[in-house]
Amino acid sequence: MTRILVVDDEPQILRALRINLRARGYDVEVADTGTAALKAAGSHPPDLVVLDLGLPDIDGVDVIRGLRGWTTVPIIVLSGRAGSEDKVAALDAGADDYVTKPFGVDELLARIRAVTRRLAATTADAAPVVVASRVGRHTVNLVDRTVIRDDGAEVRLTPTQWAMLDKLLRNPGKLISQRQLLHDVWGPEYQHETNYLRQYMAQLRRKLEDDPARPRHLITEPGMGYRYRP
Repeated sequence: MTRILVVDDEPQILRALRINLRARGYDVEVADTGTAALKAAGSHPPDLVVLDLGLPDIDGVDVIRGLRGWTTVPIIVLSGRAGSEDKVAALDAGADDYVTKPFGVDELLARIRAVTRRLAATTADAAPVVVASRVGRHTVNLVDRTVIRDDGAEVRLTPTQWAMLDKLLRNPGKLISQRQLLHDVWGPEYQHETNYLRQYMAQLRRKLEDDPARPRHLITEPGMGYRYRP
């Protein structure tokens, strides 16, 4: 059973999500502050986090950073902040998706299903053609899902970052179109969210390329898509 931690300071939202998610077979834990969320996640690690940014004690972006210090659990932001700066900050901190309040429960459930599908897709491939690849000073193992820098340090990737990188590295030299990446990583309902691709590619380059402004391996083909250049 998928365990979901819902973090929000509005009691009615916590109650509604707890009822709706449990009715659909999820195991749900709730927290109304950032401190409580980090404590709950540390005590009973969830499979997915639904997180409000406007918490009374700790900003939600800082909660994301706190989680990302030790876990790659998928994080869906649920927030009344509709500005692009807030979305960019949350995604940069390590969030996997962003839903703006007010929201429909059906939409949130669809986002949850999409994120869990991405996680399953990057872990269930039993016989990959490509086992390991080099990106700059990093060795990426697609079976163990590890990224090891040449000095021995491990680089952590979120589930969405893994899904995108996995798709590129399994097709070395091949152009992967924007539409195909959006479909395979996020799902068919995300066909026009090209801003997601730009944001996550920027994150991957910052983590893996020697010079993110002049990437040698994770290449953008303007207006077409992306390719991995070995």
